[in-house]
Amino acid sequence: MAIAEYIGLALLVAVVLLIAVVAFRRVTLTRSGSIDVCWRPADREIGRGWVLGQGRYQADELDLYRSFSPLPIPSKVLRRNALVLGSRRPAEGTELDLLPLDAVIVRCTERAVAGAEPVGEPSSRDWELALSEAALTGLRSWLESAPSVTRRV
Repeated sequence: MAIAEYIGLALLVAVVLLIAVVAFRRVTLTRSGSIDVCWRPADREIGRGWVLGQGRYQADELDLYRSFSPLPIPSKVLRRNALVLGSRRPAEGTELDLLPLDAVIVRCTERAVAGAEPVGEPSSRDWELALSEAALTGLRSWLESAPSVTRRV
């Protein structure tokens, strides 16, 4: 075999392995109760910056995973005690082609939690989440079901 054939075979094996890892992660997330969600910083212009992925609820966090990343760690973590849902809007312009047909876009604010943000980071950040109506209802329920915080004096 020529060296080019070995290189071609190695590339083929690498591509097949990458596809298998991404597919396995997608199936694993789907079976564990994840939701399809797209997200982006709210300060981007309409139709730009959307990340396609899945969200998985933990006890106090919503972990956001990129669809086409082989990494087993979330790309973004939204903490329940720091997340506030805001206004919603329909998809418009190029978003109609980028996002799922039934997607509702909701603006949310991720407030800073004392001691959790590095020095120099903004105290809050606005995001837009695009998800189905059913997934939005689930997100609202998850946020509302947070245990109340009581402080002892």
